[in-house]
Amino acid sequence: MPPKAKFTKEEIIEAALDIVRADGFGALTARALGTKLGSSARPIFTVFQSMEEVQQEVAAAVRQLYAEYVDIGLRQKEMPAFKGVGMQYIRFAMTEPKLFQILFMTEQIQKPTVKNVLPVIDDNYPQILSSVQELYFLDQPDSEWLYRHLWVYTHGIAVLCATNMCTFTPQEIGGMLTEVCTAMLKEIKEGGSPSHTLGVPELNRLSAIEVEEK
Repeated sequence: MPPKAKFTKEEIIEAALDIVRADGFGALTARALGTKLGSSARPIFTVFQSMEEVQQEVAAAVRQLYAEYVDIGLRQKEMPAFKGVGMQYIRFAMTEPKLFQILFMTEQIQKPTVKNVLPVIDDNYPQILSSVQELYFLDQPDSEWLYRHLWVYTHGIAVLCATNMCTFTPQEIGGMLTEVCTAMLKEIKEGGSPSHTLGVPELNRLSAIEVEEK
């Protein structure tokens, strides 16, 4: 009969998340985790086969936590959903800097192109892209172009926050995202994006959204 587990899987992962939150992924060792649980490392391995398995579960928990932030952004009532996601992306970086660094500041084994990076690093890419298409009535090439450009800008702000380079107020962040989004929508309307298939209804909708964003 296998030994009875002293801690549940959930308790171990929560303790591991606390370590990562405070000191980063590199600090997550069997000894550190055992100490955090108030035990030796032995009980960990009655639940998990290895520390690699623990790390995989922690990474999955981090992705799930970030997904909750994205969901909040998509359900915002007081601002466009896509802007809400951008605000939540930065909020995640400010609130959980070490976890943000794991997801979005870790060197990739295979370097993706800028056109392909978002589906690689963000499991929520399909939902966020869909929100862009629905909000702005854009085809897929234009939606991907807008999403990509705004992500580069938003990511820059988030990295500054996650590394304590500087701070921003929510009002400053919201204003900056609105300015850039409005400029990108204008570029699309004037034919500067990869797709030039907008008809009159779509152009009218973009004009209305620009006014709402301001």
